[in-house]
Amino acid sequence: MRSTVASRAFAGVLVNTLIANVTTSFLWFALTFWVYIETRSVLATGIIGGAYMLFIAFFAMVFGTIVDRHRKHTVMLLSSVVSAAAFLVAGGIYLARPESSLLDLGGPWFWLFSGVILFGGVIEQLRNIALSTTVTLLVPEERHANANGLVGTVQGVAFLVTSVFSGLSVGFLGMGWTLVIAIAAMALTLVHLLFLRIPEERPQPDPGGAGALDLRGSARAIRQAPGLFALIVFSTFNNLIGGVYLALMDPYGLTLFDAQTWGFALAFSSTGFLIGGALVAKFGLGAKPMRTLLLLVMAMGLLGAVFMLREWWPLYVVGMWIYMALVPPVEAAEQTVIQKVVPFERQGRVFGVAAAMEAAAAPITAFLIAPLAEFLVIPYMDGDAGREQWGWLLGEGHARGIALICLWAGLIMVVVAGLAFLTRSYRRLTALYAQAPTQALPGADPAEGAEVPAHVLPVAGPADEGEAPAPVEAEERGRHGP
Repeated sequence: MRSTVASRAFAGVLVNTLIANVTTSFLWFALTFWVYIETRSVLATGIIGGAYMLFIAFFAMVFGTIVDRHRKHTVMLLSSVVSAAAFLVAGGIYLARPESSLLDLGGPWFWLFSGVILFGGVIEQLRNIALSTTVTLLVPEERHANANGLVGTVQGVAFLVTSVFSGLSVGFLGMGWTLVIAIAAMALTLVHLLFLRIPEERPQPDPGGAGALDLRGSARAIRQAPGLFALIVFSTFNNLIGGVYLALMDPYGLTLFDAQTWGFALAFSSTGFLIGGALVAKFGLGAKPMRTLLLLVMAMGLLGAVFMLREWWPLYVVGMWIYMALVPPVEAAEQTVIQKVVPFERQGRVFGVAAAMEAAAAPITAFLIAPLAEFLVIPYMDGDAGREQWGWLLGEGHARGIALICLWAGLIMVVVAGLAFLTRSYRRLTALYAQAPTQALPGADPAEGAEVPAHVLPVAGPADEGEAPAPVEAEERGRHGP
């Protein structure tokens, strides 16, 4: 009975998250399109993308603590209320100020208007962290990878709908009506949540946790799983390279297409998310999700290096489609590992730390790459020296500077992912994942504990912080040396 209720609750959470993700992504994409169309500034779009990720980096660890200390339903309600309020404020600013002042990068109103919209979108990360923990709460452990694939599919549907309607909305309706649509859709998620129930007991206070930002509890949970910190660091580096594409994807696409057509191109490409997520939901990730993750990251780097070699839209669109098909399995692999090797009562904080570190990487690249591309690399490739040195490989055109940056970023990703196979952290985390036992969630009936599993390692108290993380570490030391 509990498993049936849990399955229905998980389906409801997925639907609600789909609506919320569509709404926040819709408005974020629309803002990016609108600013670039009106200003033609790569720097402006890079700032918007970088600021979004910077906000996530700033708030994610606080979000993780909130998720661990409150019921997941309460957390999702909070996310919807704050996002709706932020979008209402943005709508008020749009009505109160002329568009010219909102598009002036040197004026305060551009930063206030964009910042409020981005803040409303960033609060969605609170819901996404809660969603990752509901997989552990509501789905049997042997189906975690498949459930994470469904999460990737939902994100793909959100990206698909967003890609189409953001371009169409900005192109045909303008930014004002786009804000109205976003406000109405976010209100819909709030109403839906009021009728949704998630079977969960009130979380017990963590005796080792304190404050709104529980870094100590997060660090303890990460330290208990040998190799987990290395996984987070690798994902952070992967996002560092991903910041290149964050800053340059839209300017490159809008060089090849107008806003409406670019929206449809993104929509087609985003069906790759659906395929990738559906394949994980159907087949899982195999017995070694870490191995799967590294192989897929190498493939993503190779694609990122080649899909701009020529200013030819079919190459770019098909390359993006394959790239996006690889994103859900990569993210599902990381989530599946964390869900198994981190205690349920601390998963929110670990997911928050991972989100913060990974999100912090992308703005660094975006803020560096956008001005570098606009003021140095693009002019260089437009000149005789760039065409002579790189024309044989990249061809000619205004966007060849963007192609050169993405070529090197992709090659770096391939090399780093390949080297990761040789590390001790990879071997340790793979062994820990394979040997970790299943533990029933707090509050589950003993007879049903196997159906709604939690995770492995016990929560360490203050007295045992200095103990060895797990027996598997000593075993690995014996096989591979100190």
